[in-house]
Amino acid sequence: MTLLIKNLPFILQGIGMTLALALATLLISTVIAFILGILATLRFRWLRWLVKAYVELFRDIPLIVNIFFVFFVAPLFGMELSPFAAVTVGLSLWGSANGTEIVRAGFASVPRHQWQSAAALGLKPWEVYLFITGPQALRSILPPFVGLLTLLVQATSLGALVGVSEFFKVGQIIVERTTMMEGWNPAFTVYGAVLLIYFVICSALTWFGRWLERRLKNDQRRPASVGPLLVKPLTQLP
Repeated sequence: MTLLIKNLPFILQGIGMTLALALATLLISTVIAFILGILATLRFRWLRWLVKAYVELFRDIPLIVNIFFVFFVAPLFGMELSPFAAVTVGLSLWGSANGTEIVRAGFASVPRHQWQSAAALGLKPWEVYLFITGPQALRSILPPFVGLLTLLVQATSLGALVGVSEFFKVGQIIVERTTMMEGWNPAFTVYGAVLLIYFVICSALTWFGRWLERRLKNDQRRPASVGPLLVKPLTQLP
């Protein structure tokens, strides 16, 4: 414990870097996944094939290979990315590819008659996605998507392999420095603290996802407004 207190500023710096990397990755992955997931549900076949190609390309590549590819290959094309940027791009490409398939499947799970009923009401396409099918699809999307986001948070530790000074990298440095300078190995204490911090972050994310699920269930029981009209959700229509 004394070792952790002595290195607290260094540890806090690593936690801050991990949180920044996680937030950037989660935000970018979520935005891209929902955009591409919705595009994959449109009737344009060529667009669906482009989204499918993106998903299959990045989903089938191991995550660590994806990060190394971005970090080492991007400079060959004139894109000098910092380690932080390279890891963010690598994680976001992998996360958004997997997230796109989750979002697409979520919208596909909405019964066909819901889309037809929405069209019969004369709603615009964006109103159908936002007010009718979107809330229903979210109930199927949230559980696997939160699981994916948790994996991305854990995967930020791979940034240590390309020089990002995130929390896991900081733990490695403390262990190596203490072993070399003081002659004892604090691996159990340091990596135990690393494990605990990752557990807290991922648990908070999981709790937030479950809270959103409960809110969605409660909102489904209330009348939903569409434009200037107040109508019942289509799930309650005959």
